[in-house]
Amino acid sequence: MCRMGDVLAGNHAVWEFDSDSVLIRFARGIRTPRTPRLLHALGARRIPFEALSGVTVNATGSGGKRDAVVLHAVPRTGADPLMEAAAGQLRAVCDPYRLVLPGDRSAQAAEFADAVRARLGPDAAEPAERFLVQVPQPPLQLKAYDARLGFDGSAVTFHWSRTGATSTKWKAGDQRYPLSALTGVEWSSPEGPGGHLRLLRRDATGDPRPDHDLAAAVFGVGYGAVHESLPFAAAVLAALRSRTPVASVPAARTDERLHHLSELYSAGLLTDAEYATLRDRFAAEA
Repeated sequence: MCRMGDVLAGNHAVWEFDSDSVLIRFARGIRTPRTPRLLHALGARRIPFEALSGVTVNATGSGGKRDAVVLHAVPRTGADPLMEAAAGQLRAVCDPYRLVLPGDRSAQAAEFADAVRARLGPDAAEPAERFLVQVPQPPLQLKAYDARLGFDGSAVTFHWSRTGATSTKWKAGDQRYPLSALTGVEWSSPEGPGGHLRLLRRDATGDPRPDHDLAAAVFGVGYGAVHESLPFAAAVLAALRSRTPVASVPAARTDERLHHLSELYSAGLLTDAEYATLRDRFAAEA
């Protein structure tokens, strides 16, 4: 059975079993494929067991050396603002709850999954009453095709681009929307047609065309990438739900994180550069 501090290192992340959560650090693990930019941007996430509804283990392949096993934690509906904002639009490789391991690690993956299942609460199958997973901290900035967006924790601002914005937006001037005027956020992935971020207003219905809606920003090639726009949308959504400072879930203690990071480095699961980068990041977040 897994114990506190036990880890699994996969393609793009290292999962650590803790007393009340799974700590996921997104970095290159035992293989060397390029880490998706969204996972790299997330850095590390602590997922409380109470935020999960289940966990699965599935083998892929047909018995060859390149076989893999996929460990997939399933967040409860309403527990993670990032996944709520994504609304099922993320590609599998960018799913922060998915860990791909070599096929010969299936026993360890199954043991890890069993340990997580044993910690799930009686309400695991029910939607969460509040967000339970930490999101990025404001102030945040986002560059879309037709605007620069800012979020300071209390309001979202749109500064229109002279070259990208339609005449409708440019003539209306820059916009500011306090959280009290909003009911939600609509994120449409830039990897599909019509990518945009739209604020849902409490007392108005915007133009269905994002390029004419004064509470929407349009994405494009090089603008509003997933790793930039999705965390931004999640932060706004979390603040809307709580109407309090965005960080409602405490971060891991810096000394604890550095200790575990040192253990991973000593075990050969992180390169010199990865260790130095994560060590400096954790110290800066203290």
